[in-house]
Amino acid sequence: MAWYDRLLAVDRRWIYLILAVAVVIPAIWTMHIPVSLSSEVENVFERVSGIQDGKIMFLAIDYDPSTMAELSPMAEAILRQVFRQNGRVVLSSLSQFGPAMTDEIMTRIAGEMGKVSGEDYVFLGYKPYPAITILAMGTDFRVPFPTDYYGDRVDDHPMMAGVHNFDDVEFVLSLAGGNAADMWIVYGNAKYGVPLALGVTGVMATDYYPYLQSGQLFGLLPGIKGAAEYEQLNESPGDGLRGIPYQTTSHAVVLVFIVLTNIAFFAKRSAQRKHGMQAGLS
Repeated sequence: MAWYDRLLAVDRRWIYLILAVAVVIPAIWTMHIPVSLSSEVENVFERVSGIQDGKIMFLAIDYDPSTMAELSPMAEAILRQVFRQNGRVVLSSLSQFGPAMTDEIMTRIAGEMGKVSGEDYVFLGYKPYPAITILAMGTDFRVPFPTDYYGDRVDDHPMMAGVHNFDDVEFVLSLAGGNAADMWIVYGNAKYGVPLALGVTGVMATDYYPYLQSGQLFGLLPGIKGAAEYEQLNESPGDGLRGIPYQTTSHAVVLVFIVLTNIAFFAKRSAQRKHGMQAGLS
């Protein structure tokens, strides 16, 4: 059997094993992979840097546990930055499996930094039908959320005095693992003119770069790399930067296999063509 036939016939279980080894390597040997900064991430960081001394931003945690590995590092880095600057946050969740996860992240970071619910942050909670909820919040946050996630009246929170809709926050940042990102663009930015940025999974990112070019988004955090860039800008290493070596080694293995199989494919096709020409001459 020719070398290219052996390569093309490799049992896929060997590929899985090699990929598993590549993923384990960063867990055994500490690696530092440089992360280049992109303008779309820097734009988000600069806008969040302006949330200080009592200013308010709206953070939408619109993902569920299946995408938390990519998006939770963004949420944690952003919340730490805002609280460090004495800024304030209104939060919501438009994913049905997101509220408990949001509560865990929020209460943990608030506890670490000595922040108080109702004064430094308000977690409105979850309501179904993202489009309807966003439209209602554009009128008044109290329309879909008369009470917060914990059952307390929104009007009872000192932070919410005079805060009624998107006009009363600096911007909206949605961390989305699904179509909630589209809802914010259509019903938040297009309808109400809300300054909007998104944090999305790596596979979703390419769909939203056109909105950057059109100006409908002022920034974009793309997947684990976006989280790593943000942590680097924030000088607060977390799961984003720690995840880059794993992504790098696994991607390198996949690229090597792509190159090798393409070489084998074209070598086999060339050999078949040559054999066909020789058979024709004979």
